[in-house]
Amino acid sequence: MEQKQGKPHFVVCLKNEGYAASLEPRKIYRVVADSSAASHGLIRVIDESGEDYLYPEEYFAPIRLPDTLVEALSLAV
Repeated sequence: MEQKQGKPHFVVCLKNEGYAASLEPRKIYRVVADSSAASHGLIRVIDESGEDYLYPEEYFAPIRLPDTLVEALSLAV
């Protein structure tokens, strides 16, 4: 689920077991590229704190968004 260079990549949270204060199920999160984390089954996302942290990759599903929505979400971060 690693992010490609260029356009921002987003995922939807599927579960938040152990991370209730940091993640909300069914919410969209922006991915921060981290190939080292990906090799360990982790994903780096900007969570509810506004900072990027590592979480289990299986807690998320990749989503494809229209360019206009990607642009709007990127401005909000």
